[in-house]
Amino acid sequence: MTAASPVIDNAAHHRFEITVDGAVAFASYRRADGIVTIAHVEAPPQLRGTGAASRLMQGIMERLRAEGVKVVPHCSYAAAWLKRHQEFADMLA
Repeated sequence: MTAASPVIDNAAHHRFEITVDGAVAFASYRRADGIVTIAHVEAPPQLRGTGAASRLMQGIMERLRAEGVKVVPHCSYAAAWLKRHQEFADMLA
């Protein structure tokens, strides 16, 4: 596996994306009133089990911390990831 790209905000499609080996993992979201709701996280089959979704979530949370927004993890993967990464607990809406 090669290095992943930085997490980008594809605002036109309302999703954060990371590209690894030409494949894109993404997290769809909604923004409203200073809160970002993560609705769905998905990695293509070839990236599952590689840590790509975790790197995606790490990048998303670092980016959102810099923006000063709160997060609602509607997706079960995002919620489970945030439970394992308590350093972002202060960002939960």
